[in-house]
This record gives sequence, structure tokens and C-alpha cells, in this order.
Amino acid sequence: MADRRSSSSSAAPPLFGLVLAGGRSTRMGRDKAALTYADGTPQLERAMRLLAPHVARAFVSVRSDQADDPVRARFAQIRDREANLGPIAGLLAAQAQHPEVAWLVLACDLPLLDESTLAHLLESRAPERAATAYRSSHDGEPEPLCAIYEPASREALAAYVAAGRQCPRRFLTESDTLLLDEPNPRALDNVNTPQEYGSVMSLMNPQSSAAPRQQPSGEVKRLTVQYYALLREQAGRREEALVSGARTPRELYAELSRRYPFSLGPEALRVAINSEFGDWSTPLADGDAVVFIPPVAGG
Repeated sequence: MADRRSSSSSAAPPLFGLVLAGGRSTRMGRDKAALTYADGTPQLERAMRLLAPHVARAFVSVRSDQADDPVRARFAQIRDREANLGPIAGLLAAQAQHPEVAWLVLACDLPLLDESTLAHLLESRAPERAATAYRSSHDGEPEPLCAIYEPASREALAAYVAAGRQCPRRFLTESDTLLLDEPNPRALDNVNTPQEYGSVMSLMNPQSSAAPRQQPSGEVKRLTVQYYALLREQAGRREEALVSGARTPRELYAELSRRYPFSLGPEALRVAINSEFGDWSTPLADGDAVVFIPPVAGG
């Protein structure tokens, strides 16, 4: 199969990729970039894996105070130059840093985005226009957070923001945008609240809500993990919800140690499950709350 990066006209500008991960996740109450689903991969990492094969270079859009976050720090970054502009700030910064290229922009919180939806967007790219985007299957408006922005959109976008406007949907509506019908009507559903997160979790694993507490070994389960002291610093967060196939706290900690730069081994920690101290070999069940507790300094 030919590389889709060359499927557009040979005269088309180079295509770079940008995953938007600079939001504050206020409605979710926890960092959306770190949310995990069936395979335990953070949303941001999944989006980057989906994006990277189709672009010459891939970046994560971040605020300056997020640059050292472990989930984001492993990827090349472009930092927002303007505050309080929402997702449009990421695109502005990317276009300012590389004005000669087109940008394939994805939100990090699209857990149902699939390869076929992304491929159709790339194959339909219209480099002679300002942008190529999908028409929402819900309201018919442009979907700005899975779209290609050509270099021709840069000056118009800067002028749009300078005029005090921030809505990327309105920008696409008022620009020379090629709008496509979505091949998968749910592919661009984003996840902004715990309720939406739960809905997508149920969609991905419809039997989970009816599963008994004691689950078969290796079955994925929804867990809440809390970190204290040094672990909180190293994970860059105090709590997260995730889906894991770990059968015990020991397996869960090993899984998390591959994601975060933990310096303590299990032998230096205590573990609590649902507010009670437990053993590292205690079976985990769907809905468990797990706390890893490092030693506390002091007399």
C-alpha cells in the first residue's frame, strides 16, 4: 500500500501533525490526555500513534506549565503562545512555528477515532483550499479538531483571533473549507465529562457494567489509582482512572512503572485497596480504588 503522505498532489505543502493536549480538563476533573481505555494506553499516546504514520513530523500542543508532565514530555511539543484561547491557541502556535506546512490537527480526546476516518480525510485533502474537515454527523457543522489546515489559512486565522474571535468551528464555516461526510458517525465523539467517559467505556466493553466483582484473570477492569508523596511527583498527578488487565496490585504497579519514572520498587511501598491495606498479590476487581503509599520521612 502506498504511503498516504504522498497520496495528495505532488504540489501539496508538506503535512505535519498536531495533537491538541493543552486543555485544562475542567469538566472531566482529571487530565483527559492521561485517560485510558481497553488496552491501558493513555489517550494522548493513542492519538499520536494514529497520527504519526501519516505526517512528516508530529507534535503535541501544550501549555507551558504542562511541558514536563510525564504523559506529554515524551513527545515533541509546541507550546501555546497565547493564553485562554482554547484549542485555537495550539494551531496558532504551530502555524507560527512552521508557517510553510499544512497541519493535520487532532484533539487528544477522540477515543473512537479510527484509521478509516483518518485515511478518508487524508485521501480527500484539498491543498488548494484553506482547510479540509468533516461535517459533524450531529449538527452538520464543521469538526475543527480532526481537520487539515493548509498554509493558506494561517493569515486568515491570525486575523480572526486578532478580531477577538476564538471559535474554530466558525472559522472553518467562514473559510474556504472542503467539508466531508463522516464515514463513521461516532468517530469524532469527544469525551469531556466523567459521564461521557463512562459511556465510551461501556461501548468499548459492554459487559463490564454487568460483570461480577470477582473477575477472571487478565480481564480488563476499571480502576482508580491514587499516588502520594514521591509517587505523586513522579507521576505528575494525584489520581487517575484507567482500564487495566492487571490481576494484582503488583502487576498494576509494574504496568504504571512503564509509563512513569517511578524510582521505588514494590518492596518500598504499601498498597491499599478500597481504603484497606492489602497484599501485593490480592486479586483486583472492576471498580477497585488502589493507593500506592511510599515511606513517610520523619520521626
